[in-house]
Amino acid sequence: MPQQTLNVKPIVALEHVHVRIDERDILKNVDFALHEKEIVTLIGPNGAGKSTLIKVLLGIVKPVSGKVISIQKLKFSYVPQKFNPSHSLPLRVCDLLALEKCDASIKQEIIRDTGIAKLQQSKVQQLSGGERQRVLIARALLRQPNVLVLDEPMQGLDIQSEAELYDYVRSLPEKYGCAVLMVSHDLQWVMQGTHRVVCLNKHICCSGLPENVQQHPEYQAIFGTNRVFYQHHHDHCAHGDSATPCQHDSRPHIHPEPEA
Repeated sequence: MPQQTLNVKPIVALEHVHVRIDERDILKNVDFALHEKEIVTLIGPNGAGKSTLIKVLLGIVKPVSGKVISIQKLKFSYVPQKFNPSHSLPLRVCDLLALEKCDASIKQEIIRDTGIAKLQQSKVQQLSGGERQRVLIARALLRQPNVLVLDEPMQGLDIQSEAELYDYVRSLPEKYGCAVLMVSHDLQWVMQGTHRVVCLNKHICCSGLPENVQQHPEYQAIFGTNRVFYQHHHDHCAHGDSATPCQHDSRPHIHPEPEA
């Protein structure tokens, strides 16, 4: 986590949150915090409650106990795991972006930065996976959010598209001033592209810097003891991590399934 966030209040936090759905405990006594301009990746096995935690933050699910605390009225933007509009809907990229009202200069900057300027007249249904994700992120940024939530943004992308999109995501906190909360099953990129990892399995198993989380017994019980090699790219971080070069191209995944 960036050093400057250690002694400041989080912009949003869950305190002792418990969620029960259909007599099943989905989240148990969860404490979670997100700081300004922080990139946090949420990991955990299928059914761990990751989607539910996001829904609690977004105000979609109300906990049976505990509370959500924020220092101000926050604006959230959410990029879903899947977005497949019907082919019978004549939806162009420019039409999708027009649904969000934004200052013209900011809109042009976001379109330029996401590299979608040439896609404006393309139908959303005809975009490649990487192009569609960039369009969805652009639309989310048009809301000028305090918190950008990305649910499995790299699912279905090839290695090159993943690398390019992760590089862009890493730039967002400094460029647009938003915090990023990302759900991911791709352990290789989780360890490479985030400030802090939170491992959830109905409760918070462990949380911290990627290299520390990998050593935690509860993390290893879920994902195994094999080290995931990674390399930091956070020059602004003050915790003095040494860079460990990636030694292979294979990328461990937890195969996603629908969860609570």
